[in-house]
Amino acid sequence: MASRQVVWLRLDAPAKPAPGLPCNGCGVCCAAAPCPLSRLLLKHRAGPCPALEWADTRYRCGLLQAPRRHLSRLPAWAEPGFRRLARRYLAIGHGCDSLATTEEDP
Repeated sequence: MASRQVVWLRLDAPAKPAPGLPCNGCGVCCAAAPCPLSRLLLKHRAGPCPALEWADTRYRCGLLQAPRRHLSRLPAWAEPGFRRLARRYLAIGHGCDSLATTEEDP
């Protein structure tokens, strides 16, 4: 029997895409559990990622959008390299890899 978890997201957030489809910024994966990068750098172990941010009409990773807001010791000159490495580490742009389901899922 699968356990249930309640996560709170904005009503106007996009619906979660099926695994493998492009990320649309629904925020479900980051609200359900911290990613490996959040665990490593922010020492966050459970619950919604503290770097999950709402911008425009979707959720975004604050570690990618504004790394120094979450990593105060990161020098400004290192931001571009950090973003490149974080995108690769998190496989940003390679499709949804969250197996979480939502009440809207069939």
